[in-house]
Amino acid sequence: MADAVVAARRESIRKLAELKSPVPADIDVAQAATVVPIRTVAAACGLTEADYEPYGHYKAKVSEKVSEKLKAERGEGYYVVVAGINPTPLGEGKSTTTIGLAQAMGAHLEKNCVACIRQPSMGPTFGIKGGAAGGGYSQVIPMEEMNLHLTGDIHAIGAANNLLAAAIDARVFHELTQKDEALYDRLCPRKKDGTRVFAASMLKRLRKLGIDKTDPDQLTAEERAAFARLDIDREKISWRRVVDMNDRFLRKITVGQNPTEKGYTRETGFDITVASEIMAVLAMTTSLADMERRLGAMVVAPDMKGEPVTADDLGITGALVALMKDAIKPTLMQTLEGTPVLVHAGPFANIASGNSSIIADQIGRAMVGAGGYVLTEAGFGADIGLEKFMNLKCRSSGMKPHCAVIVATVRALKLHGGGPAVSPGKPLPHEYTNEDVELVKKGVANLTRHIENTKKFGVPVVVAMNMFPTDTEAEHAVIKEAAMVAGADDCVLCTHHAEGGKGAAALGEAVAKACEANAGADNFRLLYEGETSIKHKIETIAKELYRADGVSYSEQAEAKIAMFTEQGFGALPICMAKTQYSFSHDADLKGAPTGFTLPIGDVRCSAGAGFIVPLVGAFPTIPGLPTRPAYYEIGVDMETEQVLGLS
Repeated sequence: MADAVVAARRESIRKLAELKSPVPADIDVAQAATVVPIRTVAAACGLTEADYEPYGHYKAKVSEKVSEKLKAERGEGYYVVVAGINPTPLGEGKSTTTIGLAQAMGAHLEKNCVACIRQPSMGPTFGIKGGAAGGGYSQVIPMEEMNLHLTGDIHAIGAANNLLAAAIDARVFHELTQKDEALYDRLCPRKKDGTRVFAASMLKRLRKLGIDKTDPDQLTAEERAAFARLDIDREKISWRRVVDMNDRFLRKITVGQNPTEKGYTRETGFDITVASEIMAVLAMTTSLADMERRLGAMVVAPDMKGEPVTADDLGITGALVALMKDAIKPTLMQTLEGTPVLVHAGPFANIASGNSSIIADQIGRAMVGAGGYVLTEAGFGADIGLEKFMNLKCRSSGMKPHCAVIVATVRALKLHGGGPAVSPGKPLPHEYTNEDVELVKKGVANLTRHIENTKKFGVPVVVAMNMFPTDTEAEHAVIKEAAMVAGADDCVLCTHHAEGGKGAAALGEAVAKACEANAGADNFRLLYEGETSIKHKIETIAKELYRADGVSYSEQAEAKIAMFTEQGFGALPICMAKTQYSFSHDADLKGAPTGFTLPIGDVRCSAGAGFIVPLVGAFPTIPGLPTRPAYYEIGVDMETEQVLGLS
């Protein structure tokens, strides 16, 4: 490892020996840290200058092609997924645990380690949840760069998504207002010499139609009409626009109201950018060629015959790839203690695939080499984030996890035990600040179920108890006893928020022990086979993991399932869109509920990403702002130009 990284780690650890209590604001800790030039971090990871592109002094884009080279040289490291119990709205520190554990393993246990995490959405950053760079003395730095624009990946996704949305509406409009020959002539215009050619992007549409002609003038009238008219069913367009902000008033909108659109209005809406299928494609892809295939396969609507219309049909795939060619490269950053971090993709777990990218994990495992450790974070509660990690990400990548870390807190388990509601910005009720062992005992059923569910995938579990100052030893003892009875390999108290990597060293040792005992990951298994029906897969997740008695489907959901099955998408795995606060569809149903029926209100198809998305209940796909958003605290110091108030 490069001497500069080792020196920086030692300096960071020396500084952390003089920890401040109470812990300062996250941004104050981050801005006081020693930041190593990213070229030094990259060199310590075995990357040459040809393997990455610097974005400023402290972050860099890593080539998606580097994993094969490094894997051949070093082998692959252990694969660890970090998930959590169903959280409170305040969050239980899962990202902080991922970073604290990485610091512990890299800087204190002297193991090769890389953390792989998602890029934060600016919606929650300015809304209610705050950023996702960790917290306290376990953070990714520079935290303000990570929590804001980073290297522009989310902007690229938004631009690509909205270009496709514009293309759909424009194509529908032009087909409605032009006759066949005029439409065909505009799609294939003549050059000055009188000749005309198909654009390269049009060839996939021709092949789909079974047309092998390459000269536009050779097509028959029927072939020209079939090529030019997509006949999109405008009442069933599923592709929506996106914005990376929490904006409830965009959930349903009407487009086409200007007179220039000649009365062709329609209802649609916005999703948050991280819920875009293009974000899911980025998370699931394995190469630039694979990304092109996935982007082209994205279904935007059925045509009037019920057949799927794709991005390839619109001839837009090449343009989407051009917008995304840099976004496919993970961003290399570092923790407060110099451990490398790969930041890539940012899909929400409650409405999307909820995990960082396959590419980042593959690069990370090759960077650490055999005997090293990659820690990859799964979003929100394990019932959604970890389930999707297993059934979507591992199914697609073929990688098998060696260990799962489940993050739990006394606070969240008290909530699941019947404690009063917890709201951001309001003082915690006394039940959470005073010892209440009985409340914890009632709530540990939530942790128990998450452990049992994770073990169904054949993966060993280590529980990380994130410590808060108001916790007591008696409350921790209840959690540890319940975790071990449920089958956890270990249950470890963690203080990394207040102590950095030192506070997660015991967790690191437990994770290393679990991985070494499961070196072949031989017991790993998926929850269901892809060849079963859409309903069977939904009901398997609902009954096996959520413990629902059954599933109900709205008329709309029934129709969508029938259509997607008829279109040939029935074998795709399932990506449930569900609240993160409960095993059920009801956020107020805490603990380990049973006896409920899971309602499926709608179903979407993400054919490019490679999964079916059932929406549990009436689930919003773009959050709204609270009465007092986080942006009240955010600003810039006019003298130093440092960002203030991020959390």
